[in-house]
Amino acid sequence: MNITRVGVDIAKSVFHIHAADRHGEIQWQGKYTRGKWLGALEKRVPLGAEIGMEACASAHHWARELQRRGYRVRLIAAQFVKPYVKSNKNDRVDAEAICEAMSRPNMRFVTPKTVAQQDSQAAHRIREELVSQRTAKANQIRGLVGEYGLVAPKGIEHLRRVLPEWLEDAENGLTDGFRILLAGLAEDLRYLDDRVESLTTEIERQAKQDPVAQRLLALRGIGPLTASALAAALGDGQAFRRGRDFAASLGLTPRQHSTGGRDRLLGISKRGDGYLRKLLVHGARAVLRHAERRDDGLSQWLQALVARKHINVAIVALANKTARIAWAVTRQNKVYDPALAASPAI
Repeated sequence: MNITRVGVDIAKSVFHIHAADRHGEIQWQGKYTRGKWLGALEKRVPLGAEIGMEACASAHHWARELQRRGYRVRLIAAQFVKPYVKSNKNDRVDAEAICEAMSRPNMRFVTPKTVAQQDSQAAHRIREELVSQRTAKANQIRGLVGEYGLVAPKGIEHLRRVLPEWLEDAENGLTDGFRILLAGLAEDLRYLDDRVESLTTEIERQAKQDPVAQRLLALRGIGPLTASALAAALGDGQAFRRGRDFAASLGLTPRQHSTGGRDRLLGISKRGDGYLRKLLVHGARAVLRHAERRDDGLSQWLQALVARKHINVAIVALANKTARIAWAVTRQNKVYDPALAASPAI
């Protein structure tokens, strides 16, 4: 068999394979269990062939395993595979669609992540979930004590301060039974605070050891958390051909609805990595807050933008620019140059 490309529909236990030659003729189709599909593929597919998979759960793990065996791996976003699914959807048809999609000359691929990148992203995802749980816990406490006529000032730090006061005040109307429940909720909140603080410290420690993150820290509006998240998302920057592609992957570029030769740009697409987009937007908001007191090129560009656009538009524009600069610093392995930050080309 002269197999040149293979589409693999990966799952938890059952894997479907569709292999074709350079003319697109089917050479092999199979269904294998998790423990046997790699062995079957090694027996039939020559080294150097392209193996395609959807960029979904466990795809990066299998990509590294295939690369270790000498294959070229192509990960494709599921949305780009869907147009090639014929008739009714099933695993065998999905494998064929992946094989067809990866043959397209203009197809966009996802670069397999390293173990270090996955470790970093896992820490960020866990921390973000813990922050959400902490917010939910604080809101639950506020809602429950509100039924007893107690209200804490806005802000979680004020809630932390008044919780011990509520528990110790014998005249505030709280029953003994509810005090026991509230003490447990306060302990839950302290536990979540400790977990968030621990993960934040670990992420900052990793950022200090990552040369890419250290270069990114020189950018305005980027702290250790954002630098670490950017380094994990970018890798060596080779996954994106230009800075705009990276900004688009974060949903920071306008949606387009054009027809009949009329170009119509809408709001930002908000596609892709919403967590990293949020970090960049918050960082840009902080930069804008101090732009009036600075006279460097980036601050002047930002002030001129605010003068003619809504402040939120300016913030997103700066987040977009920061993403592009981060890509350039990473891809070209260069130190950030503030003199180039206000360039219209960035």
